[in-house]
Amino acid sequence: MATNEYLRKKHPDVLTDAKLKKHFHNELFHGFDFDNTMLRIGSMNMMLHGVDNPQVVYRDSLSQDHAGEDEKYTLVLANPPFAGSLDHENTAKDLQAVVKTKKTELLFLALFLRLLKPGGRAAVIVPDGVLFGSSTAHKTLRKTLVEEQKLDAVISLPGGVFKPYAGVSTAILLFTKTNSGGTDNVWFYDVDADGWSLDDKRTALLTEDKLGPVPLEKLAAEEHTKSNLPDVLARWKQREKGERKRARTEQSFCVPKKDIAAQGYDLSLNRYKEVVHQEVLHRAPKEIIAELEKLEAEIQKGMAELKGMLK
Repeated sequence: MATNEYLRKKHPDVLTDAKLKKHFHNELFHGFDFDNTMLRIGSMNMMLHGVDNPQVVYRDSLSQDHAGEDEKYTLVLANPPFAGSLDHENTAKDLQAVVKTKKTELLFLALFLRLLKPGGRAAVIVPDGVLFGSSTAHKTLRKTLVEEQKLDAVISLPGGVFKPYAGVSTAILLFTKTNSGGTDNVWFYDVDADGWSLDDKRTALLTEDKLGPVPLEKLAAEEHTKSNLPDVLARWKQREKGERKRARTEQSFCVPKKDIAAQGYDLSLNRYKEVVHQEVLHRAPKEIIAELEKLEAEIQKGMAELKGMLK
């Protein structure tokens, strides 16, 4: 739905040009699920938001043959299931060729690489384990993204963003399918806040007009601690420019591919982030010492005057 709203707001010509309008209503949006109830809900939701004929169809993405879907899509936006595993016998053989595993979070990434056209892009939410898992499958998939495709960014999300439904720590992987490499620097951002409390209540920390990555009202500097999302978007646009110069002590920074390869293709932000430890000052600055001496002199003078009055 976010894509639908974005296009309506930023590219209104999709609804005024006859050819674009036909594509928007009939060919732009695709979705798969193997739960008939979810299919009905998904289709109804799209139609209620102005998409006449969304292509939401029944399909078990990981276990069925997806002939005809390979290299069909230019953009994948996904929050696939984190839990669960499949038997090798029930998993699509071409996905096992990409990464031999039973873990669904890895199989879905392999699926997205299959679905994308060369040049196609993906933004996928994954559990943190995908970033640093030590199994052969984890390492193989990360190496594939870095060496054979173009890994653009890793955005670390704060724990609690999916509460009360799940408490697992997550991140967003952004990559481009090239089949010929292209990773130069990977952009990392450590999100601390998304505008909502990180407990089960998920209470808004800002007014509605200041929520989201593109708020209606600009955030004040001190409100950045309550929502990093506008800053994420602004810095993402600078990832090829000013972000390259930022130190790894900052909230966002870039890491060259050679450094990631040297770390065994570990993509966890904490592997590369540097922390500055500031020493505690044991002696007060001269200005503070002078003020204390002045105060002490005034106290002693006051005490002397008080003693004189009491005599």
